[in-house]
Amino acid sequence: MHRLALLVIAKQPVAGRVKTRLTPPCTPAQAAALAGAALRDTLEVVGRTPASRRVLVFDGDADGWCPDGFEVLAQRGSGLGERLQAAFDDVAEPGVLVGMDTPQLTPAGLLAAARTLGRPEVDAVLGPTSDGGYWCVGFSPPVAGAFAGVPMSRADTCAAQRLRFAELGLRLGETGTLRDVDTIDDARAVAASSPNTQFARALAKVL
Repeated sequence: MHRLALLVIAKQPVAGRVKTRLTPPCTPAQAAALAGAALRDTLEVVGRTPASRRVLVFDGDADGWCPDGFEVLAQRGSGLGERLQAAFDDVAEPGVLVGMDTPQLTPAGLLAAARTLGRPEVDAVLGPTSDGGYWCVGFSPPVAGAFAGVPMSRADTCAAQRLRFAELGLRLGETGTLRDVDTIDDARAVAASSPNTQFARALAKVL
């Protein structure tokens, strides 16, 4: 694949708006600090992964969050599915999108997803998470209605997304499973597996 955009969809780490399932034991400010560290880890990984274009799809004020070499697009839509669709529509070229919930992501892992999407027999890629969601999704090229009817942030989200792709006739490739950071147990496990991340260092200051 000659052109591939890497997208990060994220919201501004504001206390009380992000990582609310970490409170308690974290305070809202601590949860926001962990979200910020996870976002920085993710952007750093995307910045080191080969791509023709890097895009931060942001909800909030991106000042201070967008690294050099990234474009910023505002999120559009009322729900996550609509926002994902709008992100791909706005970029309008083959791309792989990740969120800010997997700070243990590596360039090798992201590149594996990109290479899966680049196979001639693949139209879409998914990276499952252990809780039933997915950490990445991508298309070559973007597809209208790709997220229609898919329930988000549930234990059956990835399964429903696979079904939706099948309904659209998309040939799906999958890449490795990661663990989302939603709960404090998730946070501890991810930090232990990736101790050199900003996220792990931020967690060490909290707990």
